[in-house]
Amino acid sequence: MSRGLSRKAYEPLAEGEKYEPWVPATEGPLEFTFRSILLGIIFGILFGAANAFLGLKSGLTISTSIPVAVMTVAAFRAFSRVREGSSILEANMAQTIGSASSSVASGVIFTLPALFLWGMDPSIAQMTLLAMSGGLIGVLFMIPLRQYLIAREHGKLPYPEGTACAEVLVASEGGGARAASVFWGLGIGALFRLLTGWVKLVPGEVEFGVPGLRKGEISSEVSAPLFGVGYILGPRIASVMVGGGLLSALIIIPAIAYWGAGRTTPLYPETVLTITEMSPGAIWTRYIRYIGAGAVAMAGLITLAKSIPTMIESFRVGASQIRNRLGSDDVQVERTSRDLPLKVVGIGISLVALALIVIPAYGVFTGALPRAIATILVVIFAFFFVTVSSRIVGFVGVTSNPTSGMTIASLLGTSAIFLMMGWTDSVGMAGALTVGCVVAIAASIAGDTSQDLKTGFILGATPARQQIGELVGVITSAAFVCGAVILLDRGIGFGTEELSAPQATLMKLVIEGVLQQSLPWVLVGIGAAIAIIVELLRIPSLPFAVGVYLPLATMFPVFLGGLLRWFAERGARDGVEKDARREQGILFGSGLVGGAGLTGVLIAGAAVWSISRGGQPWGGLGIEYTHIAGNLTGLVTFAILVGIFWWIATRKLAAPEEPPKSAGVDGV
Repeated sequence: MSRGLSRKAYEPLAEGEKYEPWVPATEGPLEFTFRSILLGIIFGILFGAANAFLGLKSGLTISTSIPVAVMTVAAFRAFSRVREGSSILEANMAQTIGSASSSVASGVIFTLPALFLWGMDPSIAQMTLLAMSGGLIGVLFMIPLRQYLIAREHGKLPYPEGTACAEVLVASEGGGARAASVFWGLGIGALFRLLTGWVKLVPGEVEFGVPGLRKGEISSEVSAPLFGVGYILGPRIASVMVGGGLLSALIIIPAIAYWGAGRTTPLYPETVLTITEMSPGAIWTRYIRYIGAGAVAMAGLITLAKSIPTMIESFRVGASQIRNRLGSDDVQVERTSRDLPLKVVGIGISLVALALIVIPAYGVFTGALPRAIATILVVIFAFFFVTVSSRIVGFVGVTSNPTSGMTIASLLGTSAIFLMMGWTDSVGMAGALTVGCVVAIAASIAGDTSQDLKTGFILGATPARQQIGELVGVITSAAFVCGAVILLDRGIGFGTEELSAPQATLMKLVIEGVLQQSLPWVLVGIGAAIAIIVELLRIPSLPFAVGVYLPLATMFPVFLGGLLRWFAERGARDGVEKDARREQGILFGSGLVGGAGLTGVLIAGAAVWSISRGGQPWGGLGIEYTHIAGNLTGLVTFAILVGIFWWIATRKLAAPEEPPKSAGVDGV
């Protein structure tokens, strides 16, 4: 096919007008097939594990719908040499199943690593049950909203990632050249991870002191996946995030160093070293982390507060849609309007809630009553934030979905209730965290489900089959995501320089602050004030606050990736070439994330295997660079990465195709 999507795929419909999808409702092509399910499961497992690694390292995860869709089309083309008859709806089903894992990974890495940081050892069965519960609740609660949010609000709620994925699948009908960008990224991402994280031929970070600025330091990781994330985010958000990092590294840390120069005693929360004796990294760990936590918490709540009108409307609409659809399951509807029956939704949610009460998924709660209270909180918060998330992503996409704010709000509410009940020990903290985990996954998967159903609406998929596909994606990826998390903790360790688990550390601080009242509130208040000031200056407060909270070394490659995208698009001769460069770079960047993440999990697995046999993980080649030689090696390696990225993003494909208009990153 050479035609593209019609204008009606983007515009609101007139009163009484009906949208005609790419595949008409009267046709019944292949859709929910064994190969679409198998490919979706495989790609979901791969990208779920990769996203877990990326999130634990940088606090960010990427949306995987588009790369999974492209790789699926490439795989189907390979199959077609043996068997004819693949359809666009099969490819859409595979990406629907495969993309669910990114949302599961987001919720898991946001929360559950805090249990390991507290010295607890949750089993993979407990973690998997929590992950599955959040995913299933999120998908099931979203189903009654589809008819209104996706169908009736078509053109009013654009759902950018969902529309972009539909464009990719339609354009890919005419050629598979774009898949090469993903596979190049997978290979190069794996290679860079091996060089920096296993062989250690290349230093993982370069750093330069700033002359005349006490403890001022500019640093950057030599990281292919973070560079790819920056290209996906684009120059604006990447610049805002690095702005927060520069504020911490070049203003706040030096200010603390100058202020503490005359102090002869440690400043709380540090209890051993004076500020003069502390390195810039130590100051960041003991002070900036709390300032950043306050900034992220306040920015998340601000983002949530700004969405209150949408939240109220979404909640009202969601409740009314459920009431209106009760008893309507027997009505005959055409294929493209067929959802799972509401009785299936109700039974499914009830079974998940019952499982959370009966099975000790919360780990430390031994009685049925505490588990019942925790489950009630899960259902209440999940229903509210699923409704909110499903609508918000329709306007701003997954990129700007305030999942952090929703999770923090859930933790604050749960912790406050546990505080009133006297559950302030480790049992209460773990219980509050696991409630937040289920809610975070539910809110995240609701946004992903909404985007996938939008893709299906445009293409003419069967909603009920897509909804089953989402459930399959959650069930099949949950154990592998949780297994990857456990493997990474045992092989590398959370809270280390390699895997700092920043989002889970933030959630840990929030819970401890409420239940144990142990936070240095002055530092947290400074961070909250920074977020408010930034918001008043009309700068996006949440990405800026994330930049304050994360080390500059993490933010700098993200900024450079966004800068490269700016140069690539600016140098394009026309709009078609600009869109092609955007798409090819996004696909290559997604591949970098996947390749590096999967290799990171494999390296952790090798370390665990070595330890289990009584040995020690391999420490690399043992090369010890001087400071100058290490920086030079890192810079040259990074320059090579930039050159490869530029070539991939700007090369001309044999057959130009209609590219997607946007793509996004989860979990900010």
